[in-house]
Amino acid sequence: MATASKSGKRRLEIVENNGNSAELDDIIEAQVSDNADDSTDEESSEYSGLEDDEEDDSGDEVDESWDEASDEDEEDDDEEQDMSTNEDSEDDSDDKVAPNAVPIEQVGSSAPIEEPAKPAEDEYAYDSSDEEDLRNTVGNIPMNWYDEYPHIGYDLEGKPILKPKRGDEIDNFLRKMENPESWRTVYDPQTGQDVILSNEDVELIKNVMGSRIPDGSYNPYEPWVDWFTKDVMETPVTGRPEHKRSFVPSRIEAIKVGRMVHAIKMGWMKPRVPKDQSVERHKYYLLWDADDKAEDLRRIENPIPAPKPRLPGHAESYNPPPEYTFSQRDIAQWNRLSETPYQRKFPFVPKRFSSLRAVPAYDRFARERFVRCLDLYLCPRAKKMRLTIQPEDLVPQLPKPRDLQPFPTVCSMIFKGHKGLVRTISHDPSGQFLLSGSDDQTIKVWEVATGRCFKTFEVKGTVRCVSWCPNSAIALVAAAVDNNVYLINPGVGDRLVQAKTDEILKEMPAQTDYLIPQRVRAVLTWNEPDKDQWAAGFRVILAHFKAVKHVAWHSKGDYFSSVMPEGDNRSVLIHQLSRRRSQLPFSKSKGLVQCTLFHPIRPYLFVATQRHVRVYNLLKQELTKKLITGAKWISSLAVHPGGDNVLVGTYDRRLFWFDLDLSTKPYQGLRHHGLGIRAVAYHKRYPLFASGSDDCSAIVSHGMVYNDLLKNPTIVPLKKLRGHDKFDDFGVFDVLFHPTQPWLFTSGADGTIRLYT
Repeated sequence: MATASKSGKRRLEIVENNGNSAELDDIIEAQVSDNADDSTDEESSEYSGLEDDEEDDSGDEVDESWDEASDEDEEDDDEEQDMSTNEDSEDDSDDKVAPNAVPIEQVGSSAPIEEPAKPAEDEYAYDSSDEEDLRNTVGNIPMNWYDEYPHIGYDLEGKPILKPKRGDEIDNFLRKMENPESWRTVYDPQTGQDVILSNEDVELIKNVMGSRIPDGSYNPYEPWVDWFTKDVMETPVTGRPEHKRSFVPSRIEAIKVGRMVHAIKMGWMKPRVPKDQSVERHKYYLLWDADDKAEDLRRIENPIPAPKPRLPGHAESYNPPPEYTFSQRDIAQWNRLSETPYQRKFPFVPKRFSSLRAVPAYDRFARERFVRCLDLYLCPRAKKMRLTIQPEDLVPQLPKPRDLQPFPTVCSMIFKGHKGLVRTISHDPSGQFLLSGSDDQTIKVWEVATGRCFKTFEVKGTVRCVSWCPNSAIALVAAAVDNNVYLINPGVGDRLVQAKTDEILKEMPAQTDYLIPQRVRAVLTWNEPDKDQWAAGFRVILAHFKAVKHVAWHSKGDYFSSVMPEGDNRSVLIHQLSRRRSQLPFSKSKGLVQCTLFHPIRPYLFVATQRHVRVYNLLKQELTKKLITGAKWISSLAVHPGGDNVLVGTYDRRLFWFDLDLSTKPYQGLRHHGLGIRAVAYHKRYPLFASGSDDCSAIVSHGMVYNDLLKNPTIVPLKKLRGHDKFDDFGVFDVLFHPTQPWLFTSGADGTIRLYT
């Protein structure tokens, strides 16, 4: 309305003062064009705050989300105007003009009303170039120049663009297995990121590979349009006759030829005499002559190009970035190294000039060219055969995971009942029952088939480790609770076996001929439970002088070991159940002991300290091997049922596979987890092993061990199992395979036990 009122006032001024209709029409046209410009300004200001990150090449299509956003903004503005105060409305009522009001011109006012000048638009505010919006500003150069640097270029602000972590080939393999879009994901060398191709890009690539036209919408069989006729015209396009000078010889050239002839006659000019090629003026010889072939043939067959000089960097620029310019401290240090110039960062001091015209001549140019020529002349060059091995050739040809079934893939059952962290789990020899220990000071016995909790044992302390006796003739479990190791009859399974176990453990064997050593007596005491504890299921109590972290049974079921990390040289104890005796196998401290395991076949004992795994022969009482892991902290240990391979998990996210017949160093190192590994396990029948980590995942892998000693084990990652929730930065505490089925049990910090089948 304001525009309409202004145009009406201008029209009345012209009619009253001049009465010129032509001027009236010109002003009306100018006013219409101004209104059009105002409308475009309003549209541009309305959408000026909405900018897309990626520019659309078409430029004609308008995003519907912009229109919706603008409509919402207009509605918000209307609501804000309605919510204004009454005082503002009264003040503004004087300035408003009624829609049908006629503009009134003051008498005697001939000066036209000037409109406020509109702000000038910035024509460079929006860039409509068709080029792709790239963050990397290095230009069209080979990106392999940045292979040895941690960045791949610089952004628009001059800051380096760091390379993203690519991971090794196994990480890429796992990422491809889990990502359904991996077949259409390519690596962009300009940005270092993985780009998912669109359907249009995939169609374009298919057309190019099929020798078809890349653009699928292009029709090569459109009707031909003859822009120029093929018939010869009878008359030329231009009928201008040729100039006369094209038929007359040049007079200036004739004068020049005459002067040259006169100079030759007078002897002032001598014509060029052809050189005699028969006489050899210089005799050349080969400095590095080859005995078998001529020099020219040797250079043709096996040329050796000169090494290229180093390319100039940012410091050589006439306007280098601020980080390359020298400060006063850098200049003083540069001058201090005058006697040893090879230690300087640059052989010159970078300087900044206002323009390229202000750059003076380089004073070291002649010397650098001279040194370059000396290098080319005096430095001999020889070719070395270098093997070009592709990274794909180094990766072994592993079988596909679907060909290695069966292995656990799906979470089939969740055992809920614990109120704290479930630190440890163990199963009976038949695989019918599962034992678990938690921070809620309870030990529970579960039935695997139904998930039912059969029994709960209340203990006064945190349960660090539980282990079911592998001997199926007795029903007994060992539990490490604070400073005690409890031998408990679980009360499940065959009743005759339970009664036999109680009968064996009811009376302590006589120790008439045995005198307990002073070292053992100061560390451990065998105690019998009272009536209440016996009724609750406790049969034997071993009281230690330090906290017990780990308990492990021998395969026969008569011996078991206990580990006290804080016990120094008395950290490891070996107990005999039938005779109620204990012994300290080590007299010196070998480090902070984490866990111990018995060899399944031979009389060996594996002792895992903080950084090494030692293998002791119990019969010869000597150290057999010392496995070097290179890790900072070992967390868990597992021995293959065959006894020749060992699995070691560490808190620094690495998993090591040792082949005892091969070397004392790891045969294979895997780094699949994002956080520390807390448990590892082998399957007794299937070629499977698993690892649990604080990243709330358990990875199941295929590990085939062959009887042929010349064939190395095959290791293939199969599946990453997720399901546990993180609690206090803890994830999966323990992993355990079913003794007969390809099932996996995991216990986590969320108080649950999960069964994957």
